[in-house]
Parts: sequence; structure tokens; C-alpha cells
Amino acid sequence: MTEPNGEEALHKILSGSTVYSDNSPLAGVTSLENRRRRKAQIAGGLLLGAAAVTAGVLVAANFGTVTSTPAPANTVTSTEATPTPSPSATPTPTATPSATPTASPTPTTTQAPTPTVPAAPTTAPVVPPVQVPTSQTFTFPDGHLSFTYPVGWSVRAEQGPYDPPGTAEASRIVTVFDAAGAEVARVFNGNYADGTGGWVKRTVYDRATVPGVVSTTSASDPVQFGFFAHQAAMMVHPGETPSTAELDQTPTYVMDVRLASEMQSGETGSGINQVRVPNGIMSAYAIFDPAKQPAFATPEAAKAWMKTTQYAQLKALFLSLSYK
Repeated sequence: MTEPNGEEALHKILSGSTVYSDNSPLAGVTSLENRRRRKAQIAGGLLLGAAAVTAGVLVAANFGTVTSTPAPANTVTSTEATPTPSPSATPTPTATPSATPTASPTPTTTQAPTPTVPAAPTTAPVVPPVQVPTSQTFTFPDGHLSFTYPVGWSVRAEQGPYDPPGTAEASRIVTVFDAAGAEVARVFNGNYADGTGGWVKRTVYDRATVPGVVSTTSASDPVQFGFFAHQAAMMVHPGETPSTAELDQTPTYVMDVRLASEMQSGETGSGINQVRVPNGIMSAYAIFDPAKQPAFATPEAAKAWMKTTQYAQLKALFLSLSYK
């Protein structure tokens, strides 16, 4: 649609020529003054009409095409802050009687009085850790002699040698087995003793006093645990000529319990591992693998065995011997 030009229409009206006819009666001729008024009225009306049309076009152009689907609402940006939980944006609620404090721009919390509790000790009581048993105890039937051995090991008590007759009940020999079932030690207690000896060269690797056993023959001669090696030696009596025969120098390794006087280093008597106690004789010694002769290939191998768990367990067993 072409927008009408109000000014052009008004110009045509005002500037256009007027045709008069002398054929009309004079009475029907309008005076010049009336004609001017009439033209002014018509021009004013046309001017108002053109203005109205122009305004309508401008309004229609602003609103755009009318459709049946409503246009999305325009986003209105408000200078007023969106309400938030902040005290500055949320009106302060009217306080009502309640156990909960009324919210305010500066939140405060009113706590109910708490009961007085005695102050806890600054140092918590020390609870000793639970001790897992690592050993068990065997006691001979008469209740005098006992020893401990590792958990996982086992023992077997049997009738031991005895003399004189009638003392069998007091004679027991106990064999100790390790976790693999190998025989590793024996402990005897009863009325019987025997043994042989000879001249040896003794090398002592380890020794320690057994505090729970005291010999009845010599209280000043302590009972000791020892690990040592014997090598054959030739005893030469005064006035005799030393033999030139070569002796077997293969060492015999021994771990047992005996009097300290029976465990001297150097060339000496082999001694015995029998200790006299109030109810008879006590004897305790380790059992090495009989298939190995010697038990250790070299002295260095014997010293290396001393650093093993088995050595420590056997030594602890012999040191635990106790007579009551």
C-alpha cells in the first residue's frame, strides 16, 4: 500500500484552477468570501485526514504483522535485585514466640543451656595390646621340671630309663618336634645316668646361663646352654711320647645343657650333659639330622645357622628349663 502524501494533496487543492460558469443564475453563485472559507475548511479537513493516515501507517509499521500466535514476551530487565536468602533481599519475618531464634540481617543463634559435663582426662588410659601366645609349656608328670617350646611345635612323652626298680614313674624322656614334624630335641628327667667321654679339642660358638636350674652337686658351677664343636685330640700323659698317628679332625657339633665346667674351650675332656637335680638327673640336648655327618659342612655354615629362626627357637627352649 502506497503511503498518501498529505502535503501534495493540499497543494493540488489550493493551487488548482477554479471553473466558473456564467450560465448559472446569480442567485446560485457563491460569493468569493464564502468560497475562500469553504476551501479553507476543505483544506483543513484534508490536512487532518492526511495526518491521521500518516499516524496510522506509522503505528502499523511499529506493531508489525498481526498473527494469530502471540509473540514471546519481551524480557524486562529490572533494576530491582532478585530476592535471595540474604537478609538484605528478604524481608525480615515478624518474630513469633518460638524456640528458634527469629532471623535478622545479622543472624544470631541462641543455644539452650547445656548440662555441665566433667572434663575428660587429658591422657587416655593405656590399654596394653593383646599378646598372641608364641610358646607353650610342657611340665613333667611330677610337676618339677618344665620348659617352653614354640606354638606349632609338638612333644611326645615316653617312659625313660630308670634305676633302681620302682622308680619308673619318675622317669620320662620327652621328644620335641618342629612344625614340619622333624625331631629337634630331647629332654630327660629321672633316676638314671650313664655316658662315656674322651679327650677333645672344643670350639665354643655360643653359651648362656640357664637361670631356672641349679645343680645339687655344685651350686657355684652354673648350668649353661652351649653350642660348640668337638674334634678328636690325643691326650699325652706326663712322661709319654706323643703319638704321630693322624686323628680324624671331622668336627662333631653339639648343642646341649651342662655345667659350665664341662664346657671349656681348648683341649679338654669331652664331659657329659647330665645335671644332677633334687629328683634325679636332667639331660637336655638338640638332635641334628643323622644323615648329615657332620651336621654342618664347615664352621662357617655352623655360624650361619646361628642366625636362623630355628636356632633362636632351640636356644629359647633350653634357656626356659626350670626346676621347682
